[in-house]
Amino acid sequence: MTAKNDILNAEILEKKLGDDIEVIYYPSIDSTNTQTKRLIGKGKRNTFLVVSEEQTNGRGRQGKSFYSPAKTGIYMSFVFHPMADFSGVVSCTTAASVAVCKAIESLCDKRPEIKWVNDIYLGGKKICGILCEAVNGAETGRVASVIIGIGLNLKTTEFPDYVENAHCLDAEIERADMISEITKELINIVSCDYGDFIDYYRAHSMIIGRDIDFIENGEKTHAKALEIDGEGGLRVLLDNGEIKTLKSGEISIRRRN
Repeated sequence: MTAKNDILNAEILEKKLGDDIEVIYYPSIDSTNTQTKRLIGKGKRNTFLVVSEEQTNGRGRQGKSFYSPAKTGIYMSFVFHPMADFSGVVSCTTAASVAVCKAIESLCDKRPEIKWVNDIYLGGKKICGILCEAVNGAETGRVASVIIGIGLNLKTTEFPDYVENAHCLDAEIERADMISEITKELINIVSCDYGDFIDYYRAHSMIIGRDIDFIENGEKTHAKALEIDGEGGLRVLLDNGEIKTLKSGEISIRRRN
C-alpha cells in the first residue's frame, strides 16, 4: 500500500461497512464532532458516521485542540442514540477506547495501551484521542444522542511545538480499512453490557500501579493508580491514605527516576 492508493471517501467506506451505517464525508471540516452536533440539530436521528480528511479546529477533552493534518490521520465521529438511560461519558469513552485498541490489534501486529480515561498510547507516546459528548433531547431533557469523536495519528510524523509526546501508529494500513474496523467495533460495543469489555480495558491500562497526578477543581493532587472499577472509574490512593474514585478529569503519569 502506498500513499497514493490511500483514498478516502463515503463510497469506499459504505462498501466496507455495508448497510450498517450512513457515512457523511468531508474533504475538510472544522471539527467532526462539531459538524455532527449541527446535523443532529437539524434533525438527524439515525446512526451515522462523519469523516473528514482534515480538521481545521479539531477538539479534544478539557478544551484542548487536536492537531489534524490532511491525509495522515483519521478524524471521525460516530453517533448513536441510546435506548436506555445513558450511563455517562466515562463509560462511553471506555467503550470507545476498547473499540480503537481492538481495531488496531486486528489490523496490525501492535499492542496499544490506554491512559485513563481517553488516550491511546503506543511505545509511551500518544497516538489517539477520544472525545465523547452527549446531546440532550429538546423535549425530554435526557440524553438523546451520543457522539464519539476519534482522532488517530495513523501516519502523522511531524507535530507543532504545542503538541507534546505524540507519535503515530506507523503501520501500512489504509485509512478506510481502519475507520471501518473501528466503526464495526463501536457498533458492537455500544450495544454490549459494560462487563463485556471492561476486562479488556483493564488489561490494556498503562497506569495501574503507577504514580500519577490528577487535576480536580483546578488543583493538582498526587496519587497512586490502584485499579479500574466496574464502571470505568479510576481508584487512586492519596498520600494521606485515603482511597478515592475518579469519574472524570485529567491525569498525568509521573516519570520514574
